[in-house]
Amino acid sequence: MVENFIEAYVKKIVVEPDRIRVVKTEIDANFYEIEILSSLQDAGRLIGKDGKMIGAIKTFVSGIKAKDGNSYRIIVKPQESKE
Repeated sequence: MVENFIEAYVKKIVVEPDRIRVVKTEIDANFYEIEILSSLQDAGRLIGKDGKMIGAIKTFVSGIKAKDGNSYRIIVKPQESKE
């Protein structure tokens, strides 16, 4: 659920939406890591000036925590282009 929302939201922000992948990994009971894989250019857009964009995404996800009881760590990872 969370990863689907993040993927849909992030694809609206970036220049290359077809290169976005969101991977959810269970780290511990009720603790998940969500990796947003993007192009190098889009990683900067996702983090935003002074981290404001990723901060907004994390704020939204913390609201989900209140509902489902799980904790999430959000990571943006730029991927090399395969050209």
